[in-house]
Amino acid sequence: MITKVTSWLGQFMRHFMVLAAMTFIAACAGPQETGAAPYAAYVMDARTGETLYSENADTRLHPASLTKMMTLYITFQEIEAGRLSLDSMVTVSKNAAAQPPSRLGLKAGQKIQVRYLIRAAAVKSANDAAAALGDAIGGDKDKFAARMTRTAKKLGMANSTFKNANGLTAPGHLSTAHDMAILGRHLFYDFPQYYNIFSRRSTDAGLATVQNTNRRFLDKYPGADGIKTGFTVPAGFNLTASAERNGVRIIATVFGGTSTDMRNAKMADLLDLGFAKAKRNVTVQPPVPARPADEELVASNAPLVADDVDEDLPEVEGGAGKTLRVVMAPAASQRPKARPDHETAAAAGEQVDAIADSIASAVAEATAPPPDPDTLDGQALAVAAAQPVEPAQPLEQVLADVAGVEPVAAAEAPAPLRVTAQTEVAPVALMETSVRPAKRRAPIYDDPAPQEQLVAAEAPSQQEVVTQVSTSGGRHWGINVGRYNSWAQADRVLMKTQLSEGETLGQSLRKIVQKSGGFDANFLGLGQQEAERACLRLQAKGMECFTLGPG
Repeated sequence: MITKVTSWLGQFMRHFMVLAAMTFIAACAGPQETGAAPYAAYVMDARTGETLYSENADTRLHPASLTKMMTLYITFQEIEAGRLSLDSMVTVSKNAAAQPPSRLGLKAGQKIQVRYLIRAAAVKSANDAAAALGDAIGGDKDKFAARMTRTAKKLGMANSTFKNANGLTAPGHLSTAHDMAILGRHLFYDFPQYYNIFSRRSTDAGLATVQNTNRRFLDKYPGADGIKTGFTVPAGFNLTASAERNGVRIIATVFGGTSTDMRNAKMADLLDLGFAKAKRNVTVQPPVPARPADEELVASNAPLVADDVDEDLPEVEGGAGKTLRVVMAPAASQRPKARPDHETAAAAGEQVDAIADSIASAVAEATAPPPDPDTLDGQALAVAAAQPVEPAQPLEQVLADVAGVEPVAAAEAPAPLRVTAQTEVAPVALMETSVRPAKRRAPIYDDPAPQEQLVAAEAPSQQEVVTQVSTSGGRHWGINVGRYNSWAQADRVLMKTQLSEGETLGQSLRKIVQKSGGFDANFLGLGQQEAERACLRLQAKGMECFTLGPG
């Protein structure tokens, strides 16, 4: 009897221990809150940078994926500088491919467009996408991290140091709630053309459609339109958010939330506090953007190409997509820093450098060997070359057509013209390219604007464009060879195209027209057959081209 009781007690204890262990494992497997991370919060009036609330806001803590805001800021700098475009192809590094989740799923050696890396880093908070951007721009993780820290100092983020592009925990990788709010404000004001990416609930990231990690807060809080979430165990649940109501914009940051729900609830309280305390009818005072130093651009190992990819012919193995690679040589212009009160001289120096870069790039492209006659490109070029070319008209007839006067002798007509909105004709000093408008920033959008059938638009009357005279006989046809992110990029393509297709384009007029989606590169003053033949030859080379009709 005693033996049976002892056996029964032994079995009971064993079953109890197994049940207790299973209960413990189940509890650990479920969603858990973390209370290990220190808490910090900061609220600012984004219009002025005024502090509205601060708690532990200058204590250096783990920023987690809020770090990706800095990676994206530097990426936008590179695009603005012309060293990258949204269509540039980045080769994924081994470092990027080895990053832990959250991931887009990149493989080492894979090529992917910059636009998809931006979307994945901003929306999904993909660690591999952020690392791929950092490695492509900086050359490796450490060089890019050093640039991140330098950029932070320029932005006024006094207590931030970075060790990687994605925010994974690393010794010395620290920031503050105050600094991250400053960075969020700079993203909004310095790159408004990209800011919409932070409010997308989902987006196409190339390899997959990804969901926004911040969509619950964006859907719940009225007026919220960004910016970035972050989480690691040492950091807790972090968030930098921005919201606008009735012309008032508030930016706030939370560090050390114990759960997603707690973080979102606290952020709602902070934004409500900000809207309650913010002054009405204040003058907006945008922050001063950080400009990368020349040595940063020279030292960077980013791809020195602007890859314009046909959206309808994606670049895939075995596919028909082609990439026009415009080599930017030299890598960067070596210019002395502009002196105070000498802005005109600095702008002139910048124009000279841009012309030199354009000529070097165009010569390199024009001297490239022709395609093999047996290839599709070679056959298309042969067909285009067989079409007749309209004879050029005398220069005096061109002048008469442009000015609306009777023809004059060629010796009496000034070769170069100044073309204005009123199509006035005036002799000016000979120049081979358009004068670049000073201090004009191009609006660049994450999604490429659709190409329109454009009629040649004149420059604003207050901005005169000097260009070479067309000797095409005063024809009213033209061609468009693409829309580009910057004036300089459009100018380079025009120069390169004219050198490589001089026989077809003759002395046609180069014209850059600013549109809402970028800068259109046009050749004007062609006959209809000349325009059609020119487009056929350029399309055979993989370039985008369409004709511009009269009227």
